[in-house]
Amino acid sequence: MTHTPHTDWLAAAATAAEQQGAGNLLRVVLIVMVLGCVLTAWFLLRGYKRKDD
Repeated sequence: MTHTPHTDWLAAAATAAEQQGAGNLLRVVLIVMVLGCVLTAWFLLRGYKRKDD
């Protein structure tokens, strides 16, 4: 096992971060999915507050 200096490790991490392509897209898709689930749950559950006496 060889020792890698911190500067080389940080440089490798920076270049690897630039090569990742779908990270932002996946983040946006997950946020939209969660917001959609919350809005759907709110829309479906709001009818239970009404009392039809």
